[in-house]
Amino acid sequence: MKLRSSRVVATAVGVIVLAGFATACNRGSTSADGSAGKPAIGIDLPRADSDFWNSYTQYIKRGAAAQGLNILPLSNSQNDVTRLVANVQVFQNTGAKAVVMAPQDTGAIASTLEQLSAKKIPVVSIDTRPDKGNVFMVVRADNRAYGVKACEFLGKRLNGKGKVAELQGALSSINGRDRSEAFAACMKEKFPGIQVIELATDWKGDVASAKLQSTLAANPDLNGIYMQAGGVFLQPTLALLQQKGMLKPAGQSDHITIVSNDGIPQELDAIRRGDIDATVAQPADLYARYALYYAQAGAEGKTFQPGPTDHGSTIVQLPNGLEDQLPAPLVTKENVDDPTLWGNNVGQ
Repeated sequence: MKLRSSRVVATAVGVIVLAGFATACNRGSTSADGSAGKPAIGIDLPRADSDFWNSYTQYIKRGAAAQGLNILPLSNSQNDVTRLVANVQVFQNTGAKAVVMAPQDTGAIASTLEQLSAKKIPVVSIDTRPDKGNVFMVVRADNRAYGVKACEFLGKRLNGKGKVAELQGALSSINGRDRSEAFAACMKEKFPGIQVIELATDWKGDVASAKLQSTLAANPDLNGIYMQAGGVFLQPTLALLQQKGMLKPAGQSDHITIVSNDGIPQELDAIRRGDIDATVAQPADLYARYALYYAQAGAEGKTFQPGPTDHGSTIVQLPNGLEDQLPAPLVTKENVDDPTLWGNNVGQ
């Protein structure tokens, strides 16, 4: 449908959310969860070892309940594409009319996407953009912008000089590649006086900690860290720096400037304490909201077109579908208490 129709659907969805609690007490002859007659939606959660994804899970559960959606039992592929494929097969066998997933290996899911496409089951991919295979909608922020924002913040804080350890995500993931490539290009162009030490981690906190420990031993003058995922890297990184007596508050001459990605509550608290300096807040709440919105719309046969949306983002055309690029602000000490940040509203 045209973008004008998209706005109508978005408004209707908002009304459903607000009405969810009222109808819960007066469902009459509908099913126990208020989902009678609604298309079934299968949702696979990507992992349970990240504070970011655990927050996303809670938003998914609350949103689905509030809207009375027909959600099949949630699955969790635990960062394993084989499990994801098996979970999707279960969704197909149990009547899913749309599937929500967040494939962590974006190159290995193509055949599954093609199978779903052949059966006219729309797929909404959250946070990650599959390399191949048809998708109905990708919901993510501009991950290249994450790398650029981190680069510019670090470069300016370090006055263009020093050494920065980059805790990269999995390079098999479009997010890991986008953040890493953009960070490297920005540093090379704008801050050639900064040496970037790239540490591939596969999104694993223990790997990041071990590699950072070796890096600190070889580079005691390290003065910057870029963590591509605070949800898995924050705790082990701060614990390591604390153990080594290197966790100094912002403002001290020997403080290591740290920029993260995610925007989880723990990162915001770390900014307030001065343990880290900034994060790019990718919106877990909006990921969940529009995962449900686009899955429901796709299951109902609605379509979308590239262009600005009514929720402050832009839908762009991909070779294999569409992507709704949601905003992701840079958070520093100056705006860490902003009530609109999702990390300040978890549990509300």
